[in-house]
Amino acid sequence: MKAWKENLDPAGESGIRFLADPSGSFTKALDLTFDSKAIFGNDRSKRYAIIVEDGKVTKIAVEPDNTGTAVSLADKVLA
Repeated sequence: MKAWKENLDPAGESGIRFLADPSGSFTKALDLTFDSKAIFGNDRSKRYAIIVEDGKVTKIAVEPDNTGTAVSLADKVLA
């Protein structure tokens, strides 16, 4: 996340907060994990994007195949 932030918003002016979830606890709480033990040896996070405005979730985009980019890319989420 730090590298993404440094690349996408180096001056910190976008208003976007880049948040990591290293233990997966946030992702588990949202029920956005999928079983990838056969490939990675553990559960992984589905690819998703969440827009939160004034502390409220206004949009969530979860990839239907867990890993693609059909709905979670910025241009799709912010459209």
